[in-house]
Amino acid sequence: MWPMRNVLKRIQDWYETNCDDDWEHSYGVVIETLDNPGWAVRVDLADTYLETVEFQPVEYQNEDEDDWINCKKSETKFEGFGGPQKLEELLRIFLAWAEKYVR
Repeated sequence: MWPMRNVLKRIQDWYETNCDDDWEHSYGVVIETLDNPGWAVRVDLADTYLETVEFQPVEYQNEDEDDWINCKKSETKFEGFGGPQKLEELLRIFLAWAEKYVR
C-alpha cells in the first residue's frame, strides 16, 4: 500500500492516474448524500486496471442504526454506501482495494 496519506489526496491521485484525455470524458467518481441519511460513493472502473479485478463485498450493520457500510462491485462500478459518518471509511475501502492492484 502507498504510504499513509490523506484519503482525499489518495482519491485525487487515483482519479488523475486514470485521466488519459478520454476516460474522464465518460467516467469518474461520484460522492453524494443519501436520504436515510448517509453517503454513496460510485467509482467508474471501465477502462481502468480495476475493470476485471474481483472485489470482495464489505457489509456490516452495527447496533447504532447509522453505523453501517455496504460496498460492492457492480459490473464496471465500485459502489459504496454507508451511514453519515462513514464517507472516509467508504473511500478507504475503495482505496485499499485499488492500491493493492496498482500497476
